[in-house]
Amino acid sequence: MKNYLHISDLNNLHEVVKGAIELKKSPLEYQKLGKGKTICLLFFNNSLRTRLSTQKAAQNLGMNTIVMNFGSEGWQLEFEDGLVMNQNKSEHVIEAAKVVSQYCDIVAIRAFAGLKDKVQDESEIILNNFIKHATVPVINMESSIGHPLQALADAITLEEHKVLHKPKIVLSWAPHPKALPHAVVNSFIELMQFQNAEFVITHPVGYELDPKIVKNYKVEYNQEKAFENADFVYIKNWSSYNDYGKVIPQDKNWMITSDLMKFTNNGKFMHCLPVRRNVVVTDDVIDSESSLVIEQANNRTYSAQIVLKKILENIE
Repeated sequence: MKNYLHISDLNNLHEVVKGAIELKKSPLEYQKLGKGKTICLLFFNNSLRTRLSTQKAAQNLGMNTIVMNFGSEGWQLEFEDGLVMNQNKSEHVIEAAKVVSQYCDIVAIRAFAGLKDKVQDESEIILNNFIKHATVPVINMESSIGHPLQALADAITLEEHKVLHKPKIVLSWAPHPKALPHAVVNSFIELMQFQNAEFVITHPVGYELDPKIVKNYKVEYNQEKAFENADFVYIKNWSSYNDYGKVIPQDKNWMITSDLMKFTNNGKFMHCLPVRRNVVVTDDVIDSESSLVIEQANNRTYSAQIVLKKILENIE
C-alpha cells in the first residue's frame, strides 16, 4: 500500500483489523521499522484525536514526527494552476509538496470541506494536489469527503464488540447548531460494504446524503423504527447535501436519549467525537456502559499505526 486515502485502499480489511488489535497488545514491537523515518503532519484544520493519535502511532513505530498548522504557521498556499499569483497567497502547492517531501518519508493531510461549493469540495483540491505533487506516500487524516482513519478505528471497535449473530448497525443523524461536513459518515457508509451486517441510515427528510455514497442502503425516516433491535448505533450530525452545507430546520427530538436507546437490542452507542452533550446526545447515554466513544478514540492510535506500518513496509 502506497497511499491511504479511502478505507477501500486496504486489501483485506479483516486482516488489517486483526493486525491492529494485535498491535494494541504490543504497540512498541515494530519500533525498528520506523527508525530513521519521518512523518510530516500537515493540518489545514483543527484537530485533537487525529493529531495526537497519529503522532503517537508514528512514535510507537520509532518514527520522528513534524507537525505544521497551516492556519497559523505556514504560508497561504495556492492550489489552482496557471494563475498570476499577485494576491494574498505566497506559495504554490507545486513547490510546497515537493519541498515537504524532501523533509519526510510520509506526509499526512487534514483539510475539511468548506461547505460552500460542493464541486470544489468534492474535487478534494488540497489532498489531491499533494498526491499529485508529493514524492512520498500520502495519508488522508480527514478530507472534504472522507475520514478513512476514523472508519478503520470504527471497524476495530466493531470487531472488539462483535455479537454472535449478524449485527444490525444504524447510522443516525442528530441535531447540531453548526453545519458539519459529511466526511465521517461517508467513510462509515463505505466501511459497511465490508461488514456482514444489516445496515440502516436514518435522518429527517432533507438531510439525504450523496446518493453515490449511499447507493442501495436502506434509509429510514422514522428514527425509532430504525433503532429497533439495533446492536450498534453510530451517531453523527451532517449538513444538507442537496441544499449544500445548510442547516435546514431541525427536530430536536432526534437527539439520542435513553428512551430512544430502549428500542435497541442493548445497543452500543458510537460517536467519533467531539460531541455536544445534551444537543447530540444526553449525558446519561454517553456516560453509560453502552457508550464506546472512548474506546473508539483509543483505537484511533492503532488505526493510524497499522496504516503506517503497512506503508513503511513498502518503503525501500
